[in-house]
Amino acid sequence: PPVLSNIADATRRMPYFGPGCPHNTSTRLPAGSSAHSGIGCHVMATWMERSTEGLIQMGGEGVDWVAQSRFTATPHIFQNLGDGTYYHSGMLAIRQATAAGATMTYKILYNDAVAMTGGQPIDGPLSVAQVARQVEAEGVTRLAIVSDDIGKYRGGEDRFPPNTSFHDRHELDAVQRQLREIPGVTVLIYDQTCAAQKRRLRKRGALPDPARRLFIHPEICEGCGDCGRASNCIALLPLETPAGRKRRLDQWACNKDYSCLDAECPSFVSVIGAQPRRAIGTKVTPEKLAAEVAALPLPRIDFGDAPWDLLIAGVGGTGVVTLGALVAMAAHLDGHSASTLDFAGFAQKGGAVLTFVRLAAHPGRLNQARIDTQQADVLLACDLVVGASQEALQAVRHERTRILANLHQVPNDSFVRNPDATLHATGLLEKLRFAAGDRFIATFDAQLLAQHFIGDTMGANMVALGFAWQRGCVPVSLAALERSIELNDTEVAMNRAALGIGRLAAAAPEFVAAALAPAVAPVPTLEELVAAQCDRLGAYQGRGLAARYRERVEQVRSAELRVAGTAPRAAKSGAETARTTADDNCGAHDFPLTRAFATQYARLLALKDEYEVARLLSGETLRSALRAEFEGEPGSDYGLRFHFSLPPLPGMGGKRSTKLDVGQWALPLLSGAAWLRRVRGTWLDPLRFSARHRAQRRVAEDYAAAIIGRLAALTVEDLPEV
Repeated sequence: PPVLSNIADATRRMPYFGPGCPHNTSTRLPAGSSAHSGIGCHVMATWMERSTEGLIQMGGEGVDWVAQSRFTATPHIFQNLGDGTYYHSGMLAIRQATAAGATMTYKILYNDAVAMTGGQPIDGPLSVAQVARQVEAEGVTRLAIVSDDIGKYRGGEDRFPPNTSFHDRHELDAVQRQLREIPGVTVLIYDQTCAAQKRRLRKRGALPDPARRLFIHPEICEGCGDCGRASNCIALLPLETPAGRKRRLDQWACNKDYSCLDAECPSFVSVIGAQPRRAIGTKVTPEKLAAEVAALPLPRIDFGDAPWDLLIAGVGGTGVVTLGALVAMAAHLDGHSASTLDFAGFAQKGGAVLTFVRLAAHPGRLNQARIDTQQADVLLACDLVVGASQEALQAVRHERTRILANLHQVPNDSFVRNPDATLHATGLLEKLRFAAGDRFIATFDAQLLAQHFIGDTMGANMVALGFAWQRGCVPVSLAALERSIELNDTEVAMNRAALGIGRLAAAAPEFVAAALAPAVAPVPTLEELVAAQCDRLGAYQGRGLAARYRERVEQVRSAELRVAGTAPRAAKSGAETARTTADDNCGAHDFPLTRAFATQYARLLALKDEYEVARLLSGETLRSALRAEFEGEPGSDYGLRFHFSLPPLPGMGGKRSTKLDVGQWALPLLSGAAWLRRVRGTWLDPLRFSARHRAQRRVAEDYAAAIIGRLAALTVEDLPEV
């Protein structure tokens, strides 16, 4: 029997702080400290490697520490406490801590909403000043206010106790270090509105929507992940390129917190007054698309005497629960009975969501709402991670349950903290295939289809539903399903179009593949990869650097050909020879070693020093990238600002670099700095005295020497797997 790989078993879809969530910053701790958790969204810090642990009932925050502190050498802890919990009963927890003489710091996370359950207002009047006066009356020894907009307190300090200090959120680490040294109970109020609440208020026009958006220049980004470490933001997504993995910012998910700018990275550009572009990657006209959808055959709709059990698995916040409701309403419109059961949990925070949908001819056949073990007729896996989870697979029976799996890899929380993380998508798909059987699984890429046909990936789950319906896996009529979408009254046109795209993908894959052909870039041959890198290196420094690069890549390729047991077939000249060799002789062997060397060596040779950053910011590459991301012309239809890291200022202890923000007026200066790349590495180079730059230049040569030095002893076992 086949052996199932366990490589993907540890892949999970864990809920996480949303883009711009205040807890991304507020739950951070100084080195050497620990925190206790409580009731609220901030409990998610317990699985984010933030030295936060524990869980206690609402209003009991800190009670466990008061007892534990008598039996430990640990002198101090931080206790997280949400503002809603504080108003409910948490203020009594602070009272008991002061009465017991504990040494601890309560971090009251003032978010201006009950964020965990949908942004409801707190059940009563509550302001930061009121909280400050209340905890003063309880006997706290020191109080600090930290905020992302600390300037709003200027002039109103008299409303606060005299032992209160005010700090910008960038001072959080220093403030916490001070508080942990003070005996007794101290309080830090972290004031920043919930990002989800800000998004709601901006949509209603009740809160100004900042005109500034951030953009990551892909040519400058090196995928180091420092922006993720600085912001802990899940809107920073991996971007796979021929030059390796980089980062991109999801403009539709970003809540404009801007904390990713704290990264010491020059690839961020502020775009002032621009709107994201809804790019459609196919030239098929809407009329042609509608005609193709209208011509599709209708599947047979019949679930017989037994109930029909549909399990939908996906990511919270993407409309998984909505899919179940739409199908249930469509069944009702058809005169049938339906029940839904949603396991949502932290759905608003991107967690795993399972929706059980049961359909039957009349209510007496439905019984319980949950689909029993191995009784699902269909598993619609809108997300590979959730679809391959134990909770979803327990409803699957081998060679009975049909699985429809979306192949798109939606990054999980691990990508925020680890720039090289992987979902192990192949292993996840293998688990699904093993569970159902080869004949019972079909795949599609819902996000790719939604993006390139309607210009918005928010329609991806509706694409998945259309794919499942066309394959006869959702036994409701098309008229009822479309009417259900209308009754939902949300993005009706887009959702109907997405439903049709999914149907096309299921019934007319050749048409869809032809329409997507211009949008799906082919994998470049080895020679195309090398030629592209030579062009980059020529622009970086000149022909000499490109020639040296090509020579060393050829050394590695020749050694790999020798080891792989292949040889050139025909003698040709120039680039044609190299391309023929790469195309004709690779066979199953696609030069993995040479490709890896060609990619990494080019990256090391073209390190992003000051000259290169100036060239890429002032050249056409930035303008082209901005045109692809935003509507209009950069510099005229919207403004630009650039962000550079300067060395730490005297007195800062080397803790944090200073960020210098400049407007587009600096473009001529950047062009001048780019011209100076011609003196890079020569005696005229003003940067030649920098130890950092000398070390960077050595890295490329050390890397090449290490690889080429091993080529003589290269064996088949040394080659990477294809």
